[in-house]
Amino acid sequence: MSAGIRATVEFDSPSVCQIASIAYSTESVVSSVSTSVAPTPESVSVTEFVVDAEDTPDDIALEPIFSYGNKHLFRIAHDGGVNCPCECLGEFGCPIDRYFTQRGTLTLVFHAADYEQLQGVIGELRERFPEVDIKRLVRSPTGDAPEDNVFVDRGKLTTRQLEVLQTAYEMGYFERPRRANATEVAAALDISQSTFSEHLAAAQTKLLGDVLEEG
Repeated sequence: MSAGIRATVEFDSPSVCQIASIAYSTESVVSSVSTSVAPTPESVSVTEFVVDAEDTPDDIALEPIFSYGNKHLFRIAHDGGVNCPCECLGEFGCPIDRYFTQRGTLTLVFHAADYEQLQGVIGELRERFPEVDIKRLVRSPTGDAPEDNVFVDRGKLTTRQLEVLQTAYEMGYFERPRRANATEVAAALDISQSTFSEHLAAAQTKLLGDVLEEG
């Protein structure tokens, strides 16, 4: 059995999805989403979601099917076309683990069976939605293997942060006992010790966010 992959992608545009558009119009957060998107166009499926807002704007094309207090339940029927990212994932049979949209920014967490399927999905998402941002990829362990491999995005680091981190590593700053202290690494970089500490802390925070799957 091959390792499954959990991917987190983000779309910074409300136009990619009706739910994101409604969240943007109501300045609300939508995280309660129940969707069943079939991988074949012959099957009609629906997505239901709850919007927490005092009122729903008149310019929203979709009417809530039920309202109670500040909560409004909406339902979208899928016609087999591919008009949003979740329908694209449904085409590939990739289950959605989490759906979250806030003020127009849509975040999807989904599962792919293997790298080949993941490449196909990401390629199709990029083709249909050029603004997609791949935030995180996590490979699940297989069988009895204890590994839990996380893909760390070095692109989050600035050029200076990467230089500081790499220099500190090469000089043995992270070894025990240390081969170089903060003063020595800072001198090698021709920066102050406080500047070294600031860059190092920022770099570690960004990378640990990926390792611990936060953010």
